Amino acid sequence: MAMTFFYLISKGDQNMNKLEIARKEINEIDKQMLELFLKRMKASEMVAEFKGERGLPIYDAEREKQVINRNCRLEDKELEQYYRLFLQSTMDISKKYQRRLLNGLRVAYSGVEGAYANIAAKKIFEDSNYISYSCFEKAYRSVETGECDLCVLPIENSYAGEVGQVIDLIYDGTLFINGIYSLKISHNLLGIKGAKLEDIRMVTSHSQALSQCRPYIEEHGFETLTATNTAVGALKVKEKNDKSFAAIASEETAKLYDLCILDKGINESDMNATKFAVLSRTENIPKADCNFIILFTVKQVAGALLKAINVISKYGFNMKALRSRPMKEPAWQYYFYVEAEGELSSENGKAMLEELGKQCERLKIAGHYSNVINLENSIDDEE
Repeated sequence: MAMTFFYLISKGDQNMNKLEIARKEINEIDKQMLELFLKRMKASEMVAEFKGERGLPIYDAEREKQVINRNCRLEDKELEQYYRLFLQSTMDISKKYQRRLLNGLRVAYSGVEGAYANIAAKKIFEDSNYISYSCFEKAYRSVETGECDLCVLPIENSYAGEVGQVIDLIYDGTLFINGIYSLKISHNLLGIKGAKLEDIRMVTSHSQALSQCRPYIEEHGFETLTATNTAVGALKVKEKNDKSFAAIASEETAKLYDLCILDKGINESDMNATKFAVLSRTENIPKADCNFIILFTVKQVAGALLKAINVISKYGFNMKALRSRPMKEPAWQYYFYVEAEGELSSENGKAMLEELGKQCERLKIAGHYSNVINLENSIDDEE
């Protein structure tokens, strides 16, 4: 009996020793992991600084996917799924830290709270300071002067076309486009509490929103009043407190100004979407999936524009957009806006720019961006 008791104690000691050995090893690993964690967070600080200067979002879905797929190639497939969770958790912590570091980031937009660019800025740059300006130019200039770090401005709508004022600012100004985002547009008819669709006599919104809802407006016989942006229109409806007065704006704007939605999705096209650009003082050049925007003027001689376009094509760059814009002076002269795929930092890119420069009176690189990023939630259009 005594021998049996002694055996049980010995076996318990052996098990305890295994546990102590494992715990000691874990403690050592945890110390090493702490050192690596601190080192990783230091690298995250540099990432945050880089992205803040260039107006790049913290979250990069494609980059995260690449990192996880590259590092998760374990022979033990059962452990591989846990390592994927470990990596994802680490990156989530890194993103939270970067957002805290950048919570002082000042993001300029045009309009009041609830305006299109305001909503877009919140989707791209979480936990930042969103600074409202009364027009596109003031928002743009605030970044040039250093009053803000970056600005979010619309550049094109799939239904109404380019936003000429913003393109002109990019041509004349000093900021760089470092990202382009696309949002699906859904317009709604908003009225004060207690109003009904049959009460409405006049609607207000931005001119492009009114244009995109023209068939609906005509069908109901509404009068129209143009506002500087959709959110301003919604604010006017709230302030006027008139059952016959409605705004065309987003569902989010309705919540913001305590308005009721009288009718949803009233824009003519279900495919309505807006592209907007993030602009900052520092140029960013992506390493892959690169696109670029250039602006140029050509000499006033026959065939000058064709020669310039041929130069771009000659070096294998696929043009996705070519537009002309009137110059402020001299009168009746134009500059050209080109979006194309490819890397300007490549040998072909450098050669193309050198040859194109000889064909142009002025040539400006407006910016580089990776693929256009689609933001999932539908919001209103407020160019």
